[in-house]
Amino acid sequence: MGTIDSAIIKANQESAGALIGYIPAGYPDVETSIEAAVALLENGFDAIELGIPYSDPVMDGTVIQQTTTHALEQGFKVADFFAVVRGITARSTKPVLTMTYYNIIHAYGLEKFATNFVAAGGVGVIIPDLIVDEAAPWLAAAKKHGLETIFLASSTSTDERLARISQASSGFVYAVSTLGVTGARTSLDQSARELVTRLKEQSVKNSCVGIGISNAEQVKEVLSYAEGAIVGSALVTALVEGGVRKLAQLATDLVKGKSR
Repeated sequence: MGTIDSAIIKANQESAGALIGYIPAGYPDVETSIEAAVALLENGFDAIELGIPYSDPVMDGTVIQQTTTHALEQGFKVADFFAVVRGITARSTKPVLTMTYYNIIHAYGLEKFATNFVAAGGVGVIIPDLIVDEAAPWLAAAKKHGLETIFLASSTSTDERLARISQASSGFVYAVSTLGVTGARTSLDQSARELVTRLKEQSVKNSCVGIGISNAEQVKEVLSYAEGAIVGSALVTALVEGGVRKLAQLATDLVKGKSR
């Protein structure tokens, strides 16, 4: 598998930037979530973030909460997550990341999670509730297995905090475009542009903006100042409403925002 860093660089060389999609593993079932991820990658997305269903998804918006709850009710386990990753990486060489809560990794075992994720073909981990100050044990396990760790930065982060985030992150820094839970929005905050500027001042090479992006115009706007755009809730909504077919249609539209 290629690294997320190389995928972002390649996307910025060939188009306006990288497009990363989030979907929950196991919704509505394991096989369909594999098909959904592959559909995004085959329709122009540069990388995938897989969410691991969790019983207390405090940072997720309503639609993602509903899908992860459904997956858990169907008996989804962490072991199934690795099966989803294997299913995707068997069909695509594009990077597969996970965006998951730290409690899941901690309960499973840091070393065991890193080992199994890499074995399945995963390349990077985003842990939204893990702060740099408390990340040393995970970073040690990730480094040992060659996993990239992406930290979140927000407009409320101090310059000192951004410096620590930039030093600890590999692959890219996840720039949160607005405060609150995830979910598609009709407009993006100006604070996202300002945050990316501040990250560049901290020598961050790759900033990817997420939370709230839902159409090609917003993708284009974000890629005018950041190296990547991350789409989540809009994709999940399409999957819920119309299955993989509608998801693929939305992907085709969103990718238009990558054109220069």
